[in-house]
Amino acid sequence: MHNALWPLFTSFSWQELRHHPWRNGAAVVAVMLGVALAFAVHVINASALDEFARGMRSVAGQADVQVQGRSRPVIDEALYGRLMRHPDVQSASPVIEINTYALLAQSRGEGPMRGSSKLPIRVLGVDALQVAGITPEVLPMPDSDAGRLDVFAPDAVFLNSAARAALVISGHSDVGPDVQADGSASARAVAKASSATAALPLTRSDLTDKATPTINSDAVLLSAATGTVRLQQGMQWQNLRLAGRVAAGGAPLAVMDVAAAQTVFGILGQLSRLDVQLRPGVDRTAFMAQLQAQPDWPADAVLAEPGQALARMDNVSRAYRVNLTVLALVALFTGGFLVYSVLALSVTRRAQPLALLGVLGLDPRQRWALILLEAGTLGLLGSVLGIALGTGLAMLALRMLGGDLGGGYFSGAMPALQWSGGAAFLFGALGVLAALVGAWWPARMAARMAPAQTLKGLGLSSQGAGRASAGLALLAAGVLLAMLPPIGGVPLAAYVSVALILLGGISALPALVGWLLDFMAPLVANKPLALLAVERARRMRESAAIAVSGVVASLSLAVALTVMVDSFRGSMLQWLDTVLPAALYVRTSGSTVSSEHAYFDPQLVQAIRTLPGVDHLRAQRSMPLTFDSTRPPVALLVRPLREKQSTNAAAMDTDLPLLAPALPAPAGFIAVYVSEAMVDLYGARVGTEFAPLAHAIATKTKQGIDQPRFFVAGVWRDYARQFGTLVIDSQEFSRLSDDARVNDLALWLTAGADSGEVEEAIRNVAKVMADKRVSPERLAPGIGTRTAPASGVSGPTGSKADIAANDAASLLEFGSAQEIRSRTMDIFDRSFAVTYWLQAVAIGIGLFGVAANFSAQVLARRKEFGLLLHLGLTRAQVLQVLALEGAAWTTLGAIAGTVLGLAVAAVLVYVVNPQSFHWSMDMQVPLLRLLTLAAAVIAAGTLTAWLAGRAAAGRDAVMAVKEDW
Repeated sequence: MHNALWPLFTSFSWQELRHHPWRNGAAVVAVMLGVALAFAVHVINASALDEFARGMRSVAGQADVQVQGRSRPVIDEALYGRLMRHPDVQSASPVIEINTYALLAQSRGEGPMRGSSKLPIRVLGVDALQVAGITPEVLPMPDSDAGRLDVFAPDAVFLNSAARAALVISGHSDVGPDVQADGSASARAVAKASSATAALPLTRSDLTDKATPTINSDAVLLSAATGTVRLQQGMQWQNLRLAGRVAAGGAPLAVMDVAAAQTVFGILGQLSRLDVQLRPGVDRTAFMAQLQAQPDWPADAVLAEPGQALARMDNVSRAYRVNLTVLALVALFTGGFLVYSVLALSVTRRAQPLALLGVLGLDPRQRWALILLEAGTLGLLGSVLGIALGTGLAMLALRMLGGDLGGGYFSGAMPALQWSGGAAFLFGALGVLAALVGAWWPARMAARMAPAQTLKGLGLSSQGAGRASAGLALLAAGVLLAMLPPIGGVPLAAYVSVALILLGGISALPALVGWLLDFMAPLVANKPLALLAVERARRMRESAAIAVSGVVASLSLAVALTVMVDSFRGSMLQWLDTVLPAALYVRTSGSTVSSEHAYFDPQLVQAIRTLPGVDHLRAQRSMPLTFDSTRPPVALLVRPLREKQSTNAAAMDTDLPLLAPALPAPAGFIAVYVSEAMVDLYGARVGTEFAPLAHAIATKTKQGIDQPRFFVAGVWRDYARQFGTLVIDSQEFSRLSDDARVNDLALWLTAGADSGEVEEAIRNVAKVMADKRVSPERLAPGIGTRTAPASGVSGPTGSKADIAANDAASLLEFGSAQEIRSRTMDIFDRSFAVTYWLQAVAIGIGLFGVAANFSAQVLARRKEFGLLLHLGLTRAQVLQVLALEGAAWTTLGAIAGTVLGLAVAAVLVYVVNPQSFHWSMDMQVPLLRLLTLAAAVIAAGTLTAWLAGRAAAGRDAVMAVKEDW
């Protein structure tokens, strides 16, 4: 019967699949969901990464070499002329690259602070004469009604499609008759803006009521109608004229003339980078080595290949993408157990037909192959449906959420779907493989059955007692693998460790069941029904272990995810409580990379310090530093650290969450405090000197000061910045640098002060200081009131000065400690909402497996139940025995699943998260929640066993005893 498998499948197996559509459909759905979720995550991440790569390629273009700063974001523009004169250089394009904000029509409601009416945007300053040959996708293209020379105009800006979609109302970006001679909007422009409000959640009062310009929707709508784009520089909006577009894709991008960008952003004589195109035949590596070997080559200018930015993004986001994919594959892992349960029940129901086929010549290997063929069919169908569903989910997610799934790596992008046949085949193969692995044990049961005994109705042969040695070996291997370092920044060994711990624990279940039941037997010796259930489970311990293996797997994953999320959440709450000691927080930059061009002037900080209701404030400066061109910049935070009341130089502010007490800095050293990522990525260990910082801030150091030496005095926990943070005391930094800019303010209020009035006072201060006719010294003491305007400031008449003042208030973002804490945790809970869904799916699959296994056991034990009924047990007592067996089995499964789940949680908390994201957390076990979860599983398992056994105590069970007469 070597060629009999396919005919048997199309007749014997197909009838089984067709007559039990719901049971087999559940297995197909389990595989489908696992494949769909994993494939959707992969497609979304691949699409986002491809969009990022396309954006980087459009910016880098055909450049062979890029010259950029080593530790600072700028280089001397004199290098441009030097390279243009080099005989190996065909052309060079000077580039200014600025990360800042553009004014939006209304707050997007993103982030932890209020008033965020700004769009993060990248600004490129280019030379239109040079950029066409190197990076044509950022070549400015004027609109039809704009002048051809607008590409050199000092006030012209060109937007890509993403920026235009966010900043410009469709159909109303034209200029000309809408603009009056004084720059204000005409009645036609106001009419256009009014007609466009249908597309925005605004009313006409937003255009006419100037009494409460909180987010300046009036000014913004006029901006859209008159083609004005407002970009932030410090505490001012720079008004630029929208003159056209650029073809570059990716996140929001604005392009302007390089000289105009230098003027607008105050970096005359400096460039962000140079894109260099070499002459044909020039070796790039030799050219780069030759330049850097020249004695007069600037030490702070490095030459790099254009693809390094893409490689850096791929590296920094890899751990996030892999973690998300592994999390999605949890559903597929549990789906394999559902396939196991369905096929185990199917093999038990068809034991006698399979035995008959064995008598007729179907050997054990062929029976094994037949069951695997059935499983492969279920897996293939589930995989095909899963790929289709995953594609649909990816399309929906890209349309609604863009390319970012919560990690922040690809925020702002709206990528196109990148569907790969190879990836679809891979994830489809994983679905089939999960089904085949789940079917391995039922296929083994079919292969090892004794046909003669099975035909007599004696059931499937016992598979032995099982030993714990293999399981213990797998557990030991899992523990050892958890100690290994990450590979390429990804905790691959830890993932394998989790799998081995789960498999080892499940493999050791028969021995564990035997030990626990041996312990329980004497306790129920005087209770006949309980003794009957325990003794039966003792003598069929491997069957009991198989029955609860699905519960163990699903419950362990649910427990692990619960503990991990709860630990992270609890640690996050503790961290927020520590880093948010003030009553009110104000910022003008939401990211470190934009902090160089979104900051508070020192005069504004001093004015806020003297406002009524403000007891004292703490100013913080944030700046990006680059230590390694292959990694993202780290953040340097400059803020007060020493307690004012303390005379001990080593006493530090309590709102820096140090992991251990700080060490005093030796004489001649400056203390710095590093995040955990700095330890992992740069080796900045406590008690050592950190020399790279001195080189990184050399350009900010005052002339005549000796090179400072920095001492790592402590390590602190930072959940806000993944790639490294250093903190230095502001007094020490002011001694080194003249940079007095500030990005964040923390305000402690006086007793009885109203935070709303203080916010309004700060807005008014910003408005007054935006009006150049008013100096900080002329601020009236009543500036904080809502009704008394400051001297020298006109009312809301719509003049350009008033609009500029109103716009200055939109630069500010406010948040109380409670608001920031609440919104941050809301974002956290939304980010981890998928884990709760995965837990529910896992538990449901486990309980379905218990039901299927009990159904199989009931069918195999009909004669046993019939004998019990002949011996005098009532139908209710037989059901009670089954319920007790279900309670005993699921209790053992709950115990084993909880213990394994805690072990897996320890790996996730102490290994996977630190290796993936370079931060630690305190493991917190929600005991009450875990007990409730285990009790619910035990109760559901008991009820499932009782329901599955109701048919076992009927007339069929009684008559089954006659089968051997």
